[in-house]
Amino acid sequence: MFYSSQVPSNSWYQPSYDAINAVYPVAYPYNSYRGQMNYFPYAKTSIPYLRNEPVPLQHSGCISKAEVELNRTFRTLWEQHVAWTRMLIISIAADLPDEALVTERLLRNAPDMGAVFRRYYGDKIASQFSSLFRDHLVIAAQLVKAAKAGNNQAAAEAEKRWYANADDIAAFLSSFNPNWPKPVLTKMLYEHLHMTKEEAVFRLSHKFKSDIETFDQIEKQALEMADAFTDGIVKQFPNLFNK
Repeated sequence: MFYSSQVPSNSWYQPSYDAINAVYPVAYPYNSYRGQMNYFPYAKTSIPYLRNEPVPLQHSGCISKAEVELNRTFRTLWEQHVAWTRMLIISIAADLPDEALVTERLLRNAPDMGAVFRRYYGDKIASQFSSLFRDHLVIAAQLVKAAKAGNNQAAAEAEKRWYANADDIAAFLSSFNPNWPKPVLTKMLYEHLHMTKEEAVFRLSHKFKSDIETFDQIEKQALEMADAFTDGIVKQFPNLFNK
């Protein structure tokens, strides 16, 4: 991944090579000409969430192609997760005839996510994660249906199982990757559950503006979780991401 920097064409402002090389070390050619376009690799942030803006190379390393591809995969899967969850909430709330098909597509997110874990941890861990994540999806649907029916007891019981499932996911992931501390994962998952419940409540209450605004936050947080998942795997298997 690269970003560009152009040699200024304004003759009144021609920074010296030393000044430019101080920001982009060993990257800027001595024989640069006015208007020349140069390309520099995006730098890797030291925090578990990837940044979109360039960071001076002397402060951090470059992101490898393998890491970019893993992050793209996780981001796609988390985007699909929250998008299809939202579509199921809408289908349930409006009694749409596509509910069964939307549910089927949403549940596919679990084995798709598990397939990523299979690459690094094998079949057993991948299967266990897929099962836990499928439960997360199934319980969410049960909670929305109970809330729509006005069955407060069933909704409360589903919510309790939902959070217990989040605890299980956090404990499981942290058991084989020390870069995913259980308290950190638990906090992220709890936030995800809280916002998803709010999204469903707003939709069922016909508070559509709040519903949409909440989904914006859900989407943002889902991408942060994708970045954290990526960071944990990259740190655990650095030799797989050095080029």
